[in-house]
Amino acid sequence: MAIEGFDYKAFAQNLTQQALELVPQEFNNVQKQYVANTLLNFSTVAGEALYNDTELHFNADTAVMITQIIAEWSFHKSVDLIRSGIPQQYWDPIMQKIAFTIFEIAKQAFRQNLPQDQILQLIEHHVRKTYVDAIAELKEKNLITEELQERASKMSNIDDMMQQAAAQEQAAQQAAAQQAAGGAPPQGQALPQPAGGGVPQQGGAAQPKIFKLATLAMLFRQMKADKVQTILNKFNPDDASSVIKFMEMDDLDAKVDPRLALRCLQEIKMSMPQTKDVTPSKLIQRIQNISQYVDRAQMEQILKLERQRVKRFVFNALEGEFYEIAPRIGNIIASHIEDSV
Repeated sequence: MAIEGFDYKAFAQNLTQQALELVPQEFNNVQKQYVANTLLNFSTVAGEALYNDTELHFNADTAVMITQIIAEWSFHKSVDLIRSGIPQQYWDPIMQKIAFTIFEIAKQAFRQNLPQDQILQLIEHHVRKTYVDAIAELKEKNLITEELQERASKMSNIDDMMQQAAAQEQAAQQAAAQQAAGGAPPQGQALPQPAGGGVPQQGGAAQPKIFKLATLAMLFRQMKADKVQTILNKFNPDDASSVIKFMEMDDLDAKVDPRLALRCLQEIKMSMPQTKDVTPSKLIQRIQNISQYVDRAQMEQILKLERQRVKRFVFNALEGEFYEIAPRIGNIIASHIEDSV
């Protein structure tokens, strides 16, 4: 019996369109198309298999989740393969092994009603293992060099994206704190001039605060709305309103010189006190302190949209164990959770 409410074709197309916006800019058209086609093909095949399955009896939500997991890992590992330098004729066989592994592990895990975070960790483990094993097999057959094997095995686009997101959030938090403290932008910097209440233009005798707020708006547009709102709550109402107006402008990026914006953010970052004594034991203690106010189900809801490594870090900490992650990133995760409860 088909799964009611599960339009796998439309869902796969939607996932592909989202992925196209995230493909690395340095990729050429052939590489971009490979990533898109791989994601579309595997998510469509998986969706169709789930839709027509007569034994598992999954509902639409489970089918959507499995399909999305396959799509996400298809994106990340195809990017890794392209960046690795592995010859293109070996990409498809490796990706097929990965997609098959995800599909089989996911079906069994959801059938057993395992906790969602455990399912994601299990899939991540097998994806990484399958990827590394497939590359090792190429080396064993003398199809690639040992140097290429080592470089390709270390590729992890999902880790790179998580670190970038963490860095963006940290910069935003630092910028918000600097704004609340009334910090000044770089001395001698040409700042944008507001024109009739609109976007500040470069080159005028502008007010420093206007340029700073426009710069923050550019950064906030890359973040989730709830996190932006948490930061804006620390602003005075007039400044918060200005940031929101800048964020709503379609051509903001074109009207604010990115070099000037970068210098502003760098100045803000340099003026902020550095986080000290971020040790594994203290991070574990912070997470465990949070657990006094929320139960596991609430914690899972808070982390629902986070990456597998973030969830693993948090739930390992709840058990008194430190999942190997950069302390700086762990500090950001802990701060995010503290702000969410």
